[in-house]
Amino acid sequence: MTERTPRLSRLRRMVPEARAGRSAEARGARPRRRGAQPKVVALGGGMGLSASLAALRRITGDLTAVVTVADDGGSSGRLRDELGVLPPGDLRKALAALCGDDDWGQTWARVIQHRFQSQGELHEHAVGNLLIVALWEQLGDHVQALDLVGKLLGAHGRVLPMSAVPLELQALVKGHDPERPDDVDTVRGQATVALTPGEVQSVHLVPNDPPAVPEAVAAVLDADWVVLGPGSWFSSVIPHLLVPELLDALTETKARRVLSLNLAPQPGETEGFSPQRHLEVLGRHAPKLALDVVLADVAAVPDRDSLTEAAKRLGAAVELAPVARTDGSPRHDPELLAAAYDRIFRMHGRIGPWR
Repeated sequence: MTERTPRLSRLRRMVPEARAGRSAEARGARPRRRGAQPKVVALGGGMGLSASLAALRRITGDLTAVVTVADDGGSSGRLRDELGVLPPGDLRKALAALCGDDDWGQTWARVIQHRFQSQGELHEHAVGNLLIVALWEQLGDHVQALDLVGKLLGAHGRVLPMSAVPLELQALVKGHDPERPDDVDTVRGQATVALTPGEVQSVHLVPNDPPAVPEAVAAVLDADWVVLGPGSWFSSVIPHLLVPELLDALTETKARRVLSLNLAPQPGETEGFSPQRHLEVLGRHAPKLALDVVLADVAAVPDRDSLTEAAKRLGAAVELAPVARTDGSPRHDPELLAAAYDRIFRMHGRIGPWR
């Protein structure tokens, strides 16, 4: 037990309906038969989380996305600066990924992802960003507003921010200035960190002790499986481990934890990283966090032994599977990724009610 355990207890009491799992009807989703499916929580941001959600919604109807809120670029950054709101962009992408494959779901997915093209202030603003922020202002409640958007879209799951306050991501980067390759500088802002030259040593959040959204903590504590990644490692995956209450929940939950690795290093923040180095970096930021399974694409692991050893240090087994699209692009195929998750849930999970 950690020294922040009393704070987790208070969070549980604050949202008893979330701790017990809000009904599907209350969230606008189709009701599920109790005990029929695993409760899955996916953490991340951006396109990596979207890929995971598009896969997971195919195998469970009890799905919650917990999304990073440190974005400071593009439409989200402009809304954040002008209105002082949470950046809505990654939340919007998660909602779009949870839309169904029918005409209703795909139409709404396109609508909320649509960006205006103009010579004025609306240029490059996403429709979904404006809708989410409008509901935040109308309702004064981040979670209620996102639940309402999800109901409108017919989303196959729930989307929650990891914190109720906008966060700034800062990184210590060695060689950020090519003329000073041995110096370590502080780089500020998620958009800048994601594309920074040099070698990212570590990241932290400002404020450094942000409050977690109680419903997000409750979802993690109540889950059967927690999925972390794929996504931008320093700017979308690791930030969840820097929210103290969320990290405590991830450490204490009885859920099994699976880490999904990227298909390739990302230019900038993880350029030149091996799969095992991703694990080493994550372990340095959250040394007390244990994992159960590390999932990687079979073609993206040149040194299986080294990855296996790195995973063992985190308490995890390695599962290799073909999860990439066959067109050669570094993107996950939702059907293949769904099959990999389903296999992991069945083979590595405790005997659960969905069996």
